[in-house]
Amino acid sequence: MTTQTKPEKAHKLTPMMEQFLAIKDGVGPEAVLFYRMGDFYELFFDDAVRAAAALDIALTKRGKHLGEPIPMCGVPVHSSEVYLQRLIKKGFRVAVCEQTESPAEAKKRGSKSVVRREVVRLVTPGTLTEDSLLDARGSNMIVAMSRTPAGGHGLAWADVSDGTFKTVSAPAKDVPAQLAALSPRELVLPEALYHDADFMGDLSLDGIALTPQPETKFDVRAGERRLSERFKVGGLDGLGDFSNAEIAAAGALLEYLQLTQAGAPVQLSAPKASKTSGYLAIDPATRASLEIDRTQKGSRSGSLLSVIDRTVTGPGARELSVRLNRPLLDVDDIKARLDAVSFFVEHEDMRRALRGHLRGAGDMARAASRLALGRGGPRDLKTLSETLRLGETINAHFAQSPDIKPPANVERALTGISLAQEPDIAKLARDLGKALLPDVPMLARDGGFVATGWTPEIDKLKTLRDDSRRLIAGLQAEYAKLAEVSTLKIKHNNVLGYFIEVSPKHADTMLSKGPESPFIHKQTLVSGVRFTTVELADLDSQIASAAERVTALELEVFNGFVERVITHVETIRGMAAYLAQLDVQAGWALWAEENRAVRPIVNDGPDFIIKGGRHPVVEDALRKSGAPAFTANDCALSSDANSAARLTLITGPNMAGKSTYLRQNALMFILAQAGGFVPAASAEIGVADRLFSRVGASDDLSKGRSTFMTEMIETAAILNQSTERSFVILDEIGRGTSTFDGLSIAWASVEHLLSVNKSRALFATHYHELTELIDGLDGAENASLRAKEWDGDLVFLHDVRPGAADRSYGVQVAKLAGLPMAAVERARAVLERLESESVNSASAPVGLPLFTAAVTTPPEPSALELALARLDVDALSPRQALDLLYELKVKAQEKIG
Repeated sequence: MTTQTKPEKAHKLTPMMEQFLAIKDGVGPEAVLFYRMGDFYELFFDDAVRAAAALDIALTKRGKHLGEPIPMCGVPVHSSEVYLQRLIKKGFRVAVCEQTESPAEAKKRGSKSVVRREVVRLVTPGTLTEDSLLDARGSNMIVAMSRTPAGGHGLAWADVSDGTFKTVSAPAKDVPAQLAALSPRELVLPEALYHDADFMGDLSLDGIALTPQPETKFDVRAGERRLSERFKVGGLDGLGDFSNAEIAAAGALLEYLQLTQAGAPVQLSAPKASKTSGYLAIDPATRASLEIDRTQKGSRSGSLLSVIDRTVTGPGARELSVRLNRPLLDVDDIKARLDAVSFFVEHEDMRRALRGHLRGAGDMARAASRLALGRGGPRDLKTLSETLRLGETINAHFAQSPDIKPPANVERALTGISLAQEPDIAKLARDLGKALLPDVPMLARDGGFVATGWTPEIDKLKTLRDDSRRLIAGLQAEYAKLAEVSTLKIKHNNVLGYFIEVSPKHADTMLSKGPESPFIHKQTLVSGVRFTTVELADLDSQIASAAERVTALELEVFNGFVERVITHVETIRGMAAYLAQLDVQAGWALWAEENRAVRPIVNDGPDFIIKGGRHPVVEDALRKSGAPAFTANDCALSSDANSAARLTLITGPNMAGKSTYLRQNALMFILAQAGGFVPAASAEIGVADRLFSRVGASDDLSKGRSTFMTEMIETAAILNQSTERSFVILDEIGRGTSTFDGLSIAWASVEHLLSVNKSRALFATHYHELTELIDGLDGAENASLRAKEWDGDLVFLHDVRPGAADRSYGVQVAKLAGLPMAAVERARAVLERLESESVNSASAPVGLPLFTAAVTTPPEPSALELALARLDVDALSPRQALDLLYELKVKAQEKIG
């Protein structure tokens, strides 16, 4: 945590600065305080120093404290979100302190009274709701983690921006995978866990803001009470079956979120319990290796998600990310998703029309959440108005083809977005359509968003406000005729407002009208005489207050709609989810069509049979660069080792595509079990329960782990956790140590995977000795990626064929990498000598050259062995054979001693 020294209060501080320090005391040192002063948020003392450095803005001074100038900086309120975003990205927490009364109201308490201010919100990475601070196509999760005394772990996660609220109970070994799948922006956890170095060391925490809380916040009974009170239930049984660890995590998360909202109710959906057994387990190392939604450099571009994403809405993109990060295990659920994609592949016209309509959809869930939290505006209402009615448009299009029957989940989604069964929401959508102008402002306080005809009083006031000149001109003509003074004018100044003025020579005419005259004398000047009327005075008052009154009435209209939205917020969120599902299904179908992807056969069987498989990301990169087409390859594995080998050892030169081949087959499981088509000619996929990948070298210096240690830790996790239903890809195990050590580890790992784990596995290596091992093992086979030399250059063929590779081609690859020719030639000479010595000499180097069998020097034969070798068995008589046997026995006894 960041520490901050609080300045001592001094009697010389101004009342305003005393107020600042009092509010800062309540906020604590962890957050910087945005203190509202008119049109600026001001920061003082250490807050100002830290924020000015982070934002690269000027640091100034305001007054003195203890003889020293008080540091100060500030940001304009109208552009504060830009600065908030920069601070949040740099790990800051920001307490927003607003003026809760006007200066006029403050003066009623005394001329020197300070305007009342209160913290209305604590902005943290996991509690953002503003569009400008959020990634429209990415979730913004905040997770709370608990650990019970019995060792159970619970996770509760929420996306404040759209109301998502879910929980899961998991054993300690599964927590890293669960957390990696959620990829939260902020993690709330007990202080004991925060200080547990062993536990925290297993988590992947890059980019996650950590928020430790006292253990008391994770009390199970307190959590149950918070959940029951917030969702107005007598007991949690009505919400679901939650473990104690889940209740503790969910309760702590609710309390923390309420703190960030300055005590306001947290606008989340009721929590839903998830099961770890329902999703494909992918540990953080595997997730990073496969680059599912982020590359290893942290970029979305170049990830699997970026390549297959054809969604046209932000919610659709977020739903696709969730599916890829948490693929399913249940075959029926997977097939249901595949049915939907198949439907949109087969019915291109419906898909095209649906996507066209979806392009006009807004982010209803986030709009509804902002309105419920009091941070929404007219544009959020406009989003709901247009997107709610979109459901009817989509349903009407599908109704035009009654003979085409969508699959059950598509039908369910269409019903879910229909307003036919939701009369209250249908009326809300219609009313919003009538009440709002086509172009509305972002903030309700700006006014100008209610359409003509919705509120008669607003229409009247707008006419008064906007047509005041016309109204005054009409009155002037009427009064001139009534007074019989053609030069009569209606004028305006800031003191008198509107008034009638005539020249002095016409004053008597005006004054002589008698008691029935509407004209009331107001002021006599040398230049003229001024009058007013009751009607003009009323009009003056109305015009003066019209703009203010219009804004007030429009705010009443806005607040009325907000209340209606809050009443139906859960239904609106459900409709938004159904729209997102349709977007994912139609988008996946389009990607499948563009990339010749096929529907996989998914079952609970042992087989993994891919014909013509391709790596979607690499293929996309090749296509964009204009390079030759991707070379498709087959893969056949079976955990029962009947229809195919259980483990395939992959050999071949560097750069031939071994890592690509390994990864593309792992991605087949993710794509298929997420419910999508796969880039292959055909695919049969027996569902995997866990996915493991150890591909590529890396270290973890922050944890004091070398590349080899990291490799061994990841390999240990694979050998300890993989099952017959798992899929494992391993690349170059054992290369980070001596040759004999590395070969031994790789050898043992192959045997363990094959005979103990019995997992479907692809194992890439440069140890030629392993190819000989594979030849002698049941359930294993060799395969290799081919390459050939042509005119001294190395040509990669990128195709996988049965059998082991015969060479590494390391020197040729070094040449391709740009090694100086002198170094390349020297490497060739050394390689030729080593290969020659290892084949022809007993004094071969101790190290094992790659793809060269280990050289062993046979011992000198013993006398007994020499005698047996020279024996002509066919020439011996029975008596000679018996005598020879006695002789050999004597020699053997002599050798034994």
